[in-house]
Amino acid sequence: MENATKWIWMDGEFIPWENAKIHVISHALHYGSGVFEGTRFYETANGSAIFRLKDHTKRLFYSASAINLPIHFSEEEVSKATLETVKRNEVKSGYIRPLAFFGEGKMGLRPEGATPRLIIACWPWGKYLADRPIRVKISKYIRIHPKSLISDAKVTGHYVNSILAVQEVLPQGYDEAMLLDFEGNIAEGPGENFFLVKDGELHTPLLGTILPGITRSTIIQLAEDMGIKTRERVIRPEEIWEADEAFYTGTAAEVTSIGEVDDKKIQDGNEGPITKKLREAYFELVSGRNEKYKDWVTEV
Repeated sequence: MENATKWIWMDGEFIPWENAKIHVISHALHYGSGVFEGTRFYETANGSAIFRLKDHTKRLFYSASAINLPIHFSEEEVSKATLETVKRNEVKSGYIRPLAFFGEGKMGLRPEGATPRLIIACWPWGKYLADRPIRVKISKYIRIHPKSLISDAKVTGHYVNSILAVQEVLPQGYDEAMLLDFEGNIAEGPGENFFLVKDGELHTPLLGTILPGITRSTIIQLAEDMGIKTRERVIRPEEIWEADEAFYTGTAAEVTSIGEVDDKKIQDGNEGPITKKLREAYFELVSGRNEKYKDWVTEV
């Protein structure tokens, strides 16, 4: 990252990568009191372009409000700074990480008095998961309970839940984990939303115990354009192996086919035709080749 990324936007100014530092007595470092976004930008015929920038910025502000973290910039200013960060670093395609957090100035659980900080970084980043259909294992860890935390906010501390899940399954040879909710229903991956395909329709877990993913909503819209219905509902784990296809979606994961779960294949274990069709449509969209959704692609 350091070799490809020169500048980080930090509290309103650009700082050289090697100088972008915080104090060790930062509240977020000790207690996980930060919020973040993951946003992709892609190389298009008209140069680099950020996918659904406004929606990602809006969700950053929502997450910050969930933990009463003030952001001393407007959504418009943050979006503009994001664009400038990509432009200054001269990276054609990659990943953007806005991060707001409680910094130094106050220790103890109550963060009031700690300095609110905001950074925006970007770096080149290719495929997050494998190009082939992935092998998934259901984790022994469940998705965070919606009455314990504000589970639809991207709070840094929440992701210890995801870290535990991937640390459990990756050493066992799997590509990714899957988490169930507190009632034993399918929730999501450590950083992805889940879909299965059955009889020509998409099925995906209800909102409430999952992150309302921006890629998730994109795929639902693209499916609707294709005449494919999406049912948001409770999904039991045993339904996975009765499905015709299954896939994960996410900013990092994009659209990734799931070939097997818990060592049992979904059909023949290959990418299904609907998954393939949606994946291709997604990349057409993010690369700026879908005129219907040109407002979702912000040129740098």
